[in-house]
Amino acid sequence: MKKQFTLAVLILGMAALLLWWFFPAQEESGGGAGGPQQRARNVNVAAPEILTLSNTLQAVGTTAARDGVDLASEVDGRVAELRFDEGDRVETGQVLVVLDESQARADLAVAEARLEDARTQFARAERLRPSNNISEAEFDERRSALNLARAEYQASLTRLENRRIKAPFSGTLGLREISPGSYINAGQRLTTLDTLSVMDLEFSVPERFIAELAIGQSLSARSGSFPDREFTGEVLELGTRIDPLSRTLRVRARLDNSESLLRPGQFMTVSLTLGQRQALVIPEQAVLTQGVEQYAYVVVDDNAERRTLQLGQRRPGRVEVLEGIGPDDSVVITGQDRLSSGDKVRVLEDPEALMSETGQQRATQP
Repeated sequence: MKKQFTLAVLILGMAALLLWWFFPAQEESGGGAGGPQQRARNVNVAAPEILTLSNTLQAVGTTAARDGVDLASEVDGRVAELRFDEGDRVETGQVLVVLDESQARADLAVAEARLEDARTQFARAERLRPSNNISEAEFDERRSALNLARAEYQASLTRLENRRIKAPFSGTLGLREISPGSYINAGQRLTTLDTLSVMDLEFSVPERFIAELAIGQSLSARSGSFPDREFTGEVLELGTRIDPLSRTLRVRARLDNSESLLRPGQFMTVSLTLGQRQALVIPEQAVLTQGVEQYAYVVVDDNAERRTLQLGQRRPGRVEVLEGIGPDDSVVITGQDRLSSGDKVRVLEDPEALMSETGQQRATQP
């Protein structure tokens, strides 16, 4: 009996396998005659937009004063007067430091006396010349003596002037590095003088952007010292040579610094606007990523169609599409994570389905 029961079970199993092989069950989604239809998925869509985008170049730069010098003396001497304080705003020609002038003034007095004597001798020679009471050689000698005395007087006057250090241009003084009574040498730095009302900004641009650079282009810059401030300016000069090592071009811009917040030598991040163009953009939430591929779904005749995208610039909540979608396509923005190409879809009318610029969806689909 037991063997017969086992044989019967095997025969039934073989029969069931043959029935499954020759008469497979229709899948629910097969869509055959009388079978159930595929269920349409609810989605929201958005139309691509044409926006004006700016080509923006990011760089780093260093500030420099439009005019900036280390003030120094041309001669050795002892400091007699200091006529400035740190941070003073000075004008062109203003006397800042006076060195001891006693010896220079004495030399000037001697030169002035010699000049006066030479003038007197030459005037006497001019009176004697018409009557031939003086030789031509002696007349020329007195004229040469007068010219020499004039030159010596001018040299003495210059030496006296050199003992007064003046501001070569209007600007703001830095820290003083001398004290009254100290002895200084020619060329020794006394203080610094910089123009701070405007500030130059120097940075480098990769050579591939040279064709898009032009004098007068607007830019903005930020400093870590003032994170909430944006400084604006424009391109002032373009370098004439490409650096053979970095393959970059030096660019000099000028920033408005009317509040004197910036200082020479500061590090800044630069945003340079190279130009504007019309671009096709879609909501950023429509873009999906799989490996290195970025794609989105569009609705074509109530079916989902997957499109591989080539993307460009990103803006808050928007992304530029270079290839893959046209201006007349309807892009799926919700429910696309459960879609496959060819799936039936039902478009919902939900104006609040688009995410805000902060990435928070204002409403969820039902």
